[in-house]
Amino acid sequence: QPQIPFGLRAFYGWKLMAASISFFEGLNICTSGSATSCEECLLIHPKCAWCSKEDFGSLRSVTSRCDLKANLIRNGCGGEFESPASSTQVLRSLPLSSKGSSPAGSDVIQLTPQEVTVTLRPGDKTTFQLQVRQVEDYPVDLYYLMDLSLSMKDDLENIRSLGTKLAEEMRKLTSNFRLGFGSFVDKNISPFSYTAPRYQTNPCIGYKLFPNCVPSFGFRHLLPLTDRVDSFNEEVRKQRVSRNRDAPEGGFDAVLQAAVCKEKIGWRKDALHLLVFTTDDVPHIALDGKLGGLVQPHDGQCHLNEANEYTASNQMDYPSLALLGEKLAENNINLIFAVTKNHYMLYKNFTALIPGTTVEILHGDSKNILQLIINAYNSIRSKVELSVWDQPEDLNLVFTATCQDGVSYPGQRKCEGLKIGDTASFEVSVEARSCPGKHSQHTFTLRPVGFRDSLEVGVTYNCRCGCSAGLEPDSARCSSNGTYVCGLCECNPGYLGTRCECQEGESQSGYQNLCREAEGKPLCSGRGQCSCSQCSCFESEFGKIYGPFCECDDFSCARNRGVLCSGHGECHCGECKCHAGYIGDNCNCSTDISTCQARDGHICSDRGHCVCGQCQCTEPGAFGETCEKCPTCPDACSTKRDCVECLLLHSGSSADNQTCQNLCKDEVITRVDTIVKDDQEAVLCFYKTAKDCVMMFTYSELPSGKSNLTVLREPECGTAPSAMTILLAVVGSILLTGFALLVIWKLLVTIHDRREFAKFQSERSRARYEMASNPLYRKPISTHTVDFTFNKFNKSYNGTVD
Repeated sequence: QPQIPFGLRAFYGWKLMAASISFFEGLNICTSGSATSCEECLLIHPKCAWCSKEDFGSLRSVTSRCDLKANLIRNGCGGEFESPASSTQVLRSLPLSSKGSSPAGSDVIQLTPQEVTVTLRPGDKTTFQLQVRQVEDYPVDLYYLMDLSLSMKDDLENIRSLGTKLAEEMRKLTSNFRLGFGSFVDKNISPFSYTAPRYQTNPCIGYKLFPNCVPSFGFRHLLPLTDRVDSFNEEVRKQRVSRNRDAPEGGFDAVLQAAVCKEKIGWRKDALHLLVFTTDDVPHIALDGKLGGLVQPHDGQCHLNEANEYTASNQMDYPSLALLGEKLAENNINLIFAVTKNHYMLYKNFTALIPGTTVEILHGDSKNILQLIINAYNSIRSKVELSVWDQPEDLNLVFTATCQDGVSYPGQRKCEGLKIGDTASFEVSVEARSCPGKHSQHTFTLRPVGFRDSLEVGVTYNCRCGCSAGLEPDSARCSSNGTYVCGLCECNPGYLGTRCECQEGESQSGYQNLCREAEGKPLCSGRGQCSCSQCSCFESEFGKIYGPFCECDDFSCARNRGVLCSGHGECHCGECKCHAGYIGDNCNCSTDISTCQARDGHICSDRGHCVCGQCQCTEPGAFGETCEKCPTCPDACSTKRDCVECLLLHSGSSADNQTCQNLCKDEVITRVDTIVKDDQEAVLCFYKTAKDCVMMFTYSELPSGKSNLTVLREPECGTAPSAMTILLAVVGSILLTGFALLVIWKLLVTIHDRREFAKFQSERSRARYEMASNPLYRKPISTHTVDFTFNKFNKSYNGTVD
C-alpha cells in the first residue's frame, strides 16, 4: 500500500491540532480539509469519516466524501463509510496480592493489569485503568553505603552495632529483611587524593590529629545482602577510615556500582530495594574527572573485580545525575541520601532530578541513623508515583490519580499519604498526534518508581482504511484507465476525469480552456473540478457554489460582526441584495429613524445625529442609545427630575407605578437622609418644589449603562422666622456690641496707664541723689581750723581750738 508522504502527515497533523476549535466555531473541518483519499481524511479529525460508496454525490457538483458521519448518511452514503475508532484491550491482568509473603513459586503482584494493547486513530483518545498496591510484609533489601573518609571516623564508631538494631526495627515492618554493606572514599589520583610515594600506604602521614589510615580507594563492596546481621556488624568493625585531598567525595561512583552490579550485591527480584548513602560532604559529579585527566564518560556498567573493588575508578569520569537516575530506575532501587544538615539542600535538589530518591538529615556522629532509615522507609512505602519508559514521541499521555481519599486528581500521577495495603488507582488517557512514518507498532512501559512490577502497553496505529485493501487496477468502473479504490478512480498517466473517461493529448488545453472564465484564470475558478470541458463545482459547508465556471456563491458577501449581509439581505454572486429599509455594502445601515427618537420625542435628544438607525452623539459628554445620558450637559438634572418627583414626591403628571417604572427604567435609586455635596464623581442637582422646598439628588453613570440617583428621603423645607425672635436678636446684638466696645475701651485705658506708671518708675530708679540729702541745707554750727603752735607746761600742741 502507498505510504503517506511525511510533509502531508505534518500538514494534517497541524490540521488535527486546530480541529476541535474549528468545530466549535461552526466550521466543518472535514470538508474544508480537501482530503483526496481515505487515509488523508482519517488524519484530519477523529470525527471525520470517508464514504467509499461508488455512486455517491451528483453529476454537476463534487460532493466531499470526507465529512461527518451524520452528513454522509444524510447525503446517501448509507453504511459504506470508513470511520475507525481508538480502542483498548487488556491482554493480561493478574489480581493484586494482599501480602508479600506469598506461597512458594508465585509472584507478588503489586500492579494490575500487566499487559494492555491500544489501537489508536490520530486525535481519538482511549483510556485504561491501572491499580497499584503496597502489599503487606513485602521483602526488603537494604544496602548500606558509607563514606569512609577521615571526617567520618566518629560515625564509624557509632554504627558498629547498627546491624542488630536495624534488623530488630525492620522485622516489625517485614519478616523478610536482608542487609549489605559497602564503602567509598574517592578516586586515588591527583588532585582528588594524595598520590606522592610517601602517602601510598598511609595518606595520613604528617597529620597530627590522626596519623594512621588506610590508602584511598574508589568503592569496595564488602558484604552482599544477607539476613545474618552479625556478619554486617563484624564487617563494620573491620573498617578503617582513609584520607583524600579535596572536600568532595566519590560517592556517586559507588552508588552506580551498587545499582548495576546486581549479582554481586545480591538484589532480589521480589523485594523492596533500599540503598542508604551516608556522607558528610558534597559529591563529585560528571566532568569533575577532567581535573584528573579522565575524559571518558562513564559507561554505566559494572566494574567490580574478584576482590569486589571498583576497577574503573582511575579510568572513567564520575557518572552524571541522568545516568544515576536511569540505572536506579532500571533496577528498582530507592536511594536514601543520609547527609549532614549543612548539605541537606544540595541533596534535596538532587531528589528532583533522580526519581525515587529521598533525603534525610544525618547527625554529625550518625547517632540518628537508625531512626533515619525507618523514617525513609515509611516515606517510601507511603507514596506511589508512576514513571513512563520509552514513550513514543507522537503520543500524548494524561494521568488522573484516585488516591485513598477517593478523590480524582486530573493531571497527577502520584499518590501520597498511603498506608500499607492501600490501593491507588490511575486512569491513563492515550492519544496519538499523528501516524508514524514507518513502524505502525510501538511499545512503552508504565512502572511505579521503585517497583519491580510494570505494565507493558502495545500501541497500534489505525491509519489505514479497510477499503484500501480492495484495490481494482484497470477497473471497468474507471473506464479501464485507472485503479478503483475506496469509491474513487486514480487515473493512469494520460487519462483524467472522475471516471478516467478523458484522454490527455493535443486537445487537452482546448477543453481545459472551456473551464476557465477568462484567459489566465484558474480552472473552474479554483472551486471546482474540470471534467471533460465541464466544471463540477465543489460542495461547501458555507453555502452553495454555482455558475458555469463556479464563479458565484451565496456566502462570499460582506459581513457585519460575522453576519452575512448583516442579516438584512441576500448574497448573490458576491454582492448583498438588501431588504427594504436597509442600505450599504453589507446592508448594515437602517433607513428607519424611529430607533433614534428619545423619550422626549427629540431625535438623539437634540445632542447628535441619526446615522443608519443609530445615534452619533455630537454634544461633548453625551452618550447612550439616544444620547440621553450627559452628566456634563447643562440640562442633565432636568432629565432626571420627572423620575425623582414621580417616585418620591408624587407631583408628576402621572404617579402610578407603571408610569414611574417607565420613567425610572434606567435608574438605580438610593434614598439617603443627607446628600454628600463634595462627591467628585457625581453631579449635584436640586430644584424648588411647589411648597418652596428644595429637593436635592446626585446623578452619576454606572458602567452597566444605568444611572445612579442618590435622593433625599424628604425635601428640605424652611420655616418663616418670628418678629420677636428678630427683635430680640437685634437688641441682643446691639447690647452685645456696646458691651464689647466698653470692654475694649477699658482694656485700652488700663494698658495705657500701666505703661505710664512703668515709665515713671523707671525714671525714678535712675536718680543720682538720695532722698534724705538736700544739697541746699547747711548745718547751723560751723567749724574752722587754724594752724598754730604753742607750749603749755613744756608741751607742744598743734590742732584746733574750740
